Amino acid sequence: MATVIDIPTHPPTLNDSTTTNNTTTTTTTTTDPTDPNSPPNPYAAARKALDRDGFVILPATLFPSFDLPKLRAAATRLTTLARAGDWPYIRTLPKQFPPWSSDASHGIWGIQHLLHPTNPDSLTFQASYFDAELLKYASALIGCAADELVMELYNMLIRPTHGPWSLRWHRDDIPATTPPDEELHRLLQPSHHTQWNLALYPDSSLVVIPHSHTRGRTPRERSCDPYDAALPGQKVVRLREGEVVFYNNNILHRGVYDERVERATLHGSIGSVGGSKVRARNVLQHGVGEWVGRCDFAGLGEEMRGVAEGMRGRLVELGKVIVVVAVVCSILLFLN
Repeated sequence: MATVIDIPTHPPTLNDSTTTNNTTTTTTTTTDPTDPNSPPNPYAAARKALDRDGFVILPATLFPSFDLPKLRAAATRLTTLARAGDWPYIRTLPKQFPPWSSDASHGIWGIQHLLHPTNPDSLTFQASYFDAELLKYASALIGCAADELVMELYNMLIRPTHGPWSLRWHRDDIPATTPPDEELHRLLQPSHHTQWNLALYPDSSLVVIPHSHTRGRTPRERSCDPYDAALPGQKVVRLREGEVVFYNNNILHRGVYDERVERATLHGSIGSVGGSKVRARNVLQHGVGEWVGRCDFAGLGEEMRGVAEGMRGRLVELGKVIVVVAVVCSILLFLN
């Protein structure tokens, strides 16, 4: 039995999911808001679900400021540019992990750097990334104050045009070759960031194994084909348009892409100042450091602009620390 909490505004709902033959079905019941065992608030309920299951689905009603038609139009324009070879920041087939080539001729499955200052629609994507309600959930799920959030990555996952394609089973930060003891040790370390998918169209590409973020891989999971389509307990995360799934990036998961189904899913991450310098280095190595200082947030409202500038500033400061540490290490190596 796997349980997924689906959080509406009030009251929260419980999605009771049962798994049969490796396929999970979900039914929804509404909790009694007077029940003392009900989650005290939607943010706490979301955190509880994320900690327990490794992911949590939030309904579109929580994010009324998301302008889905405008986001879809912006996504379509950028996708057209990328497929034509006019946007170099892409995830190219058949490669799952960076670095990727900027050659789109063999097909692409993702678009990088939605907030890049040269993106004509960057303001539209800024408004969704720095959305006040989204940031409240990010803060609650990370467990930090709002003024400790750090700007990270904002990308888009799209439909490939060269046939079906899929990602292998993986944890984002822990290689498949990691020994069992080390794997469990790394899984038990606190996470100082969170990531999410915002579906602009119905999306069922993400497949996860609930609870796997808190345990090492089973013998079956260690020995299986990396693209095994039927691992025990797996769940297809089905999103309606406008829904958001936050998930622990070290849950066992994969992506399954169908070229017949339109897809434009915004894929973001946010960190906190409590995160390791390694995390900031990884973010900056995605190329964000080359342009983040040139982002113009003037088109956002005053309050959102202040939030955006603060989050960017904290990323830049972490980057400076990394540079200083790297220089010191280089000097010490030279002296030795």
